[in-house]
Amino acid sequence: MARSRDIHRRMKSVDNTRKITRTMEMVATAKLRQAQRRVIESREYARRLTEVIQGLVTPELAEVEPLLREPEQVRRAAVVLLSSNRGLCGSFNSGLIRTGMAKVAEFGAAGAETELHVYGTKAVSYCRYREIPMATARNDLGDPPGQDDAQTLVGNLARRFADGSLDAVSLVFAEFRNMVSTPPVVKQVLPVSVDAPTSVSPYYILDPSADGILGALLPLYVTNSAFSALLETAAAEQAARRTAMKAATDNAEDFLNTLRRTFNRARQAEITNQIAEIIGGAAALED
Repeated sequence: MARSRDIHRRMKSVDNTRKITRTMEMVATAKLRQAQRRVIESREYARRLTEVIQGLVTPELAEVEPLLREPEQVRRAAVVLLSSNRGLCGSFNSGLIRTGMAKVAEFGAAGAETELHVYGTKAVSYCRYREIPMATARNDLGDPPGQDDAQTLVGNLARRFADGSLDAVSLVFAEFRNMVSTPPVVKQVLPVSVDAPTSVSPYYILDPSADGILGALLPLYVTNSAFSALLETAAAEQAARRTAMKAATDNAEDFLNTLRRTFNRARQAEITNQIAEIIGGAAALED
């Protein structure tokens, strides 16, 4: 059995680790509250913006608006992959990377030339290690993300799509559903796909015209889609980190309890041996 001193030293080490993971869990919880609030606000804005665009899109406008153009065949595509800059968040990044690589493979299987735009240290490091070509490799997005970051993601891609040099743009990000569900998802950003309205649209007085307003709103819609993805991913990252750190803290507490029991048994054995030695020595002196 290990000496009680060695076990006590190990207990201190585990306890220090537990304090660190507990602190990181609390920090992630605080950041998650703020990120969750931003996600909720952005979803309402996106919903209203979508409703307005649904009321403006007509089959005639869909044929002339560049961002609504449906190509006959996707010959050149872009995949934008989001990940985190920091780790300690469980399988968060591995799920995003796996989904992103699957989307690239899907475009490739369909015969499309695909370029990969990667944001976040973890995904960039993975691609460099695997020697996967990247059209973009950056880790300087804001924390929390802003509209400028969204413009960085899709601004140039939208211009290239409008002039016909790209046929499709997909965004891979983490969807924040709740504290424990943050699955990686793929969203088609371009061409813009607007579902038919689920209710009767209100009557709008349009000035100057429907096509003029739609031409101004569609780039905003694309940028806002990227912004929403950034906010969702930021919230999902904090949720994943909170879950991972809570699991680490719980495991440390369980291990600490096991070490305490082992320490008590070792200490009891040492005391028993010391008592036996004292009794043996006293008996020898009497003889």
